[in-house]
Amino acid sequence: MAKENNIKTFVLRVDRETMEALEIWASDEFRSVNGQLQYIINEALKKNRRLPKKKNSGESTKP
Repeated sequence: MAKENNIKTFVLRVDRETMEALEIWASDEFRSVNGQLQYIINEALKKNRRLPKKKNSGESTKP
């Protein structure tokens, strides 16, 4: 059975100094640069309440 891939790829251009800073930051947190960028983006989306609400897994919120 094939796993559905919901990950999209895109090209991101950053200047050398930004990339070097990202590499150091990622290394400090034991992540790849890609993983660090995903973390930064996810945190910014959560902070600004931009993530879509997750569907309940059958749990009812009614009292």
